[in-house]
This record gives sequence, structure tokens and C-alpha cells, in this order.
Amino acid sequence: MSSLKGVAVGAGYFSQFHFDAWSRIEGVDLAAVCDVNGEAAQAAASEYGIATTYEDVDTMLDAEKPDFVDIITRPDSHLALVKLAAERGIDIMCQKALAPTFDEAKEIVAVAEQAGVRLMVHENFRFQPWYREISKQVDAGAIGELHSVSFRCRMGDGWQHDAYLARQPYFREMPRLLIFETGVHFIDTYRYLGGEIDGIYASLRKLNPDIAGEDAATLMFEFGSGAKGIWDGNRYNEPTSPDARFTFGEALVEGRGGSLRLYGNGLLTLQPLGQPEQDLDYPCENRGFAGDCVFATQQHFVDRLRDGQPFETSGTEYLKSLAVVEAVYRSAESGLPERNLLEGGV
Repeated sequence: MSSLKGVAVGAGYFSQFHFDAWSRIEGVDLAAVCDVNGEAAQAAASEYGIATTYEDVDTMLDAEKPDFVDIITRPDSHLALVKLAAERGIDIMCQKALAPTFDEAKEIVAVAEQAGVRLMVHENFRFQPWYREISKQVDAGAIGELHSVSFRCRMGDGWQHDAYLARQPYFREMPRLLIFETGVHFIDTYRYLGGEIDGIYASLRKLNPDIAGEDAATLMFEFGSGAKGIWDGNRYNEPTSPDARFTFGEALVEGRGGSLRLYGNGLLTLQPLGQPEQDLDYPCENRGFAGDCVFATQQHFVDRLRDGQPFETSGTEYLKSLAVVEAVYRSAESGLPERNLLEGGV
């Protein structure tokens, strides 16, 4: 098996999880990292054993001639970086949020398709180990026909006057925050667990007056299968679990034959109808980010590059999640449900 050569753009906060994962994936050589902040790029290179650093993306891509580029920068930089990679025929992994607007996200996907390069969005929540196990249990019929998916998300990092300044200060100025930045993870995960979403009703609020966008939401989903979903989330109040960013909350997935429950510490249980709740033993490691889902996401990217099969979160697939995000904001503005989303396509 020949090694894949990769390069990365961006050495900000979340890049540490990408670099750690690349260092553990067999058959991948992350050869270089580029950042306009040369000191940040050098620090990352030193910590994770990356051979070369750059401050200019064009120079890096021309010098390194990689098999793929991992884009770990702010959404407003993604289109230009995708164009640079696409025009050189380089496959792309790109962090979410994919773009500042839905139209720009569609342009990014079109650029990659027209260039004939492969594009996967780094949407890592569906790769968290508890969701892989829940999906496995549902597929195996453990709870019968699925009829409801619900999640209560409490992150507790947004109530202070200086909320988000230390880690991701641009969050404070984003006109769309909770759904655009966090809720999209769960919309994509709900699609993974329950199938395509045909209808949505949304109520959005701002609890912290010192930020621009919404930080609390209640969403009601209608799946194409007829199942229903609820997502109750805010970044203001705190959970009781010691690590709010491990599972990000608690889930309840119900079917006609029983229930699956996810707790904040990663505990997953099955309760068939008429029987007591029982713990499920499944592969789950408290390593990296949120159950090591960044590693799982990047391993999926590498596996699909090698076998040529579709990415679960290809650009085209991810536009379906972003279309639901747009419907959420339309519903919140109008106060009315958005239905027949599957008829509209992307």
C-alpha cells in the first residue's frame, strides 16, 4: 500500500485534533502545514512531526504536489482555497461550516465537481462512536421501527460577558451562531440516524445579550420515513457531565420495540419494551475530540480515497444538511413550519 501525501492549511484552535489524527493514521504522510501566522504553523509542525511549514498556500501546493489538502480555516476562506486545490487536481477535505452562505457552499461543491476532484466535508459528529453504535443497533432491529429521535444539548460556554473570546472569538460577531455552527452537526447526525428530513419547525432565541447571533433553539423535525425528531439546544446553560464537549448532551432514540439512550459520559443503554435498561458495550475511547471522532472522520476520508467509494459527507451529500439549516432560519423568521423539503432538492 503506497502512502498518501497530504498537506494542511490552517493552524488554529481545532487543527490540533486534525494533526493528532493524521499522526495516527497508517499510510498517510502529512508533509506540510501552511498558515499566515508562521509561528503557529511552526509550533504545530514541531509538536506533530510535520516536516515543512509555509505561509503561502500556492507555494506549498506547487512545491509539495500532495495527494490531498486538509482545509482547517475559517468558512470565509474555503472557496478560494478549494479553487487553488481544484485547479491543481488535488483532492480536498474541508472543515465545516463549509461556507458563510448556502450559495457559496453550492459554489464550492460545483468548483470541485467541475475540476473532477473529490471533496469531503469534515463533518465529524456522525462519526462519534455512540452514533455509529446507535445506527448499528437500529439497523439490527434492537428497537424495532424507529419513530422518534431527540437530543438535549447544553454546552455552557456562552453565558459569560466574554463568551467565546478565548477559543473562537469570531463566534461573538456571527449573525447566525447556534444552528450555523453547532446545530448543523446534529442536523447531519439526524439525517444519518433517521434518514432524510422533509419538514422542520424552528424557534430561535438569543440568551446572551453580548453576542450577535442566536444561542438557543428548539427544532422539530419531520423525517421522510414518518419518524419525528426534537432538538433542544443552547450554549448558555451548563450540563451536569464533567466534560460538556464529550457527547454535547443526552440523546433518546425510540422505536416500536424499545429505546436507546446516550448519556453525557458516553454511556449507551438499550431498553427493550417490557425489560429493564441495560448497558451496551461498544468501542468508545475518550481521546482526541468527542470520542476520537476526528480520527474516525479522517480515516473514512483515507479509506474512501483508496477504494474510490463515496464519502458519507461528500460535498453533494452535505448540501442536503445545509438545505435543512436554511429551512430552520426561514421557519424561525416566519414562525411557520417548512415542509416538503425533499421535493425541493438542493
